[in-house]
Amino acid sequence: MSFAEKLLTVPPPITVAGRHIKRYHVTADPAGIAPDVEEAAYALLPGLLPEPDGTPPATFVVLHRGGDSGAYLNAYSWVWDNVLHFRCAAAGQPVLGCPDKDPTHFTEPAVPWIGCVWELPPIQHERDAWVRHLLAPEVPDLAAYLADSLSTGTTGGRA
Repeated sequence: MSFAEKLLTVPPPITVAGRHIKRYHVTADPAGIAPDVEEAAYALLPGLLPEPDGTPPATFVVLHRGGDSGAYLNAYSWVWDNVLHFRCAAAGQPVLGCPDKDPTHFTEPAVPWIGCVWELPPIQHERDAWVRHLLAPEVPDLAAYLADSLSTGTTGGRA
């Protein structure tokens, strides 16, 4: 099997359960994530978010449509001022405990994984953006953080 980067798209942020959600979509399909998969994933998102703790309510998600029947939603939420809270959901991947191969039947797997190689690039960017806009300035700027996302392109090959 030969490795290939996947396509990365950056839909606009949304608000879910009072949290600002930055979104990244990963797929090898130029058509993007199918609307029914996206809808099913985001319907489950409120249950993956932590309780408020005084940290600006910001989360970034990576929705990944695998090359097989799998779909994955990784939710990384900022808590305790500088810590990432992580929860995920998977669909269509029986190896992870999914009930079937339907990419819209999301469930929470019982594995301690944080993401595959195509899902990891946003983590570094979001770490740097959090420091740049929330931790380093004298006055934190949540709006600037929410506006600072990776650009659409591929998952790798970034300087």
